[in-house]
Amino acid sequence: MSKKALYLLGIALTIILGTFLYIKFCCNCAVTEPKAGPEKTPPTVIKNENFVPFVLNGSGFEYQTNDNFKFLKNNSALIQPISDSISIGIENLKTFLVSNPKQKVTITGYATSDETNTTKFENLGLARANDVKNYFVSKGLASSQLDTEGKIINSWETNADTLIGPVEYKFETADTTSAVTDEWSALKDKINADPLTLHFNTNKSSFNLTNDEKQKVSDISKYLENVKNASVLIVGHSDNVGNRELNIVLAQKRADFTKNYLIKNGIEASRIETESKGPDEPAGDNTTAEGKASNRRTVITIK
Repeated sequence: MSKKALYLLGIALTIILGTFLYIKFCCNCAVTEPKAGPEKTPPTVIKNENFVPFVLNGSGFEYQTNDNFKFLKNNSALIQPISDSISIGIENLKTFLVSNPKQKVTITGYATSDETNTTKFENLGLARANDVKNYFVSKGLASSQLDTEGKIINSWETNADTLIGPVEYKFETADTTSAVTDEWSALKDKINADPLTLHFNTNKSSFNLTNDEKQKVSDISKYLENVKNASVLIVGHSDNVGNRELNIVLAQKRADFTKNYLIKNGIEASRIETESKGPDEPAGDNTTAEGKASNRRTVITIK
C-alpha cells in the first residue's frame, strides 16, 4: 500500500474514532436532567395516648369502633355531633334489642373525684349515664331495656379538658335477669301479703317470737340482702284505752322495740323506717278484750 493511501486511511480512522468517542462521552453532557419534585414525606401518624374505644359486647352482639362519646370536665352533656361510627353501632344495637325484647343493657357512667356535680343526680357519673340513655332513646331504643348507674373514680383518660368515653355497657342475660327479678318480686309479695305482725301485752314492749314469725324475719333479711335500695317499714299500733297521744307514743315505742330486734338479727338500721298510728287503725274491736289485744301490735312490711 502506498504511503499516500496509508495516510488517508489514518485520517479516516482518526475521524471515525473521534466521532465514536464524542458520541459516547459528550453527547449527553448538555442534556439537563429533569429536576426532582419536592420530596414527599409520609403523613404523620398522631398517636392518641388517651385512646378509649366505644365497645358494645354482649351475648349474641358485638360492636366496636375507635371513636367514642366525649364529655367536658364537670359537665354531664354529650359533646355533639356524634360520629358516624358510633351511630352505626347504636343502630345495630337497636336492631338487636328489638329482636330480643327481654334483653337489658346497663349503662355505667364515670366521673372523677375532682369533678363538680351540679346536676340533680346523685353523682356526675350517673348524670352522664342518663344523658347517654336519653340519646339512645332519641335514636329509637326502648327506655325499658336500658338501666343506668354511676361511679366515681380517681382518674379517667382525658384530652385537655375533655373526658374520652367515660361510659361502659353491660349486657344482662335476659333469662337470668328475668328469673332473678321474678324470684325477689315473689318474695316481696309473700312478705307483704302476710306481714310479720308482733303483738304486745298492755303497756308492754316485749314479745317472744314463734317459729313462723322467726321465718318471716328470715325472709325479710334475705330480701334485703339481695335487693338493693329496698327498706323495711315498721308501723306501731295500740288499742284505744286511755289518752290518744299517750297511745301514739306507746305505739312508737313498740315500733322502735321491733326495729332494735331486727337490727340484732342483722338488718341495717339505715334500712328500717318506723312510724306510729296509735289507736287510729284498729285491727280488732276495741270493745272486747280479744279485739284490744289484736290492736296492740306492730306490722312489718317491705316498702
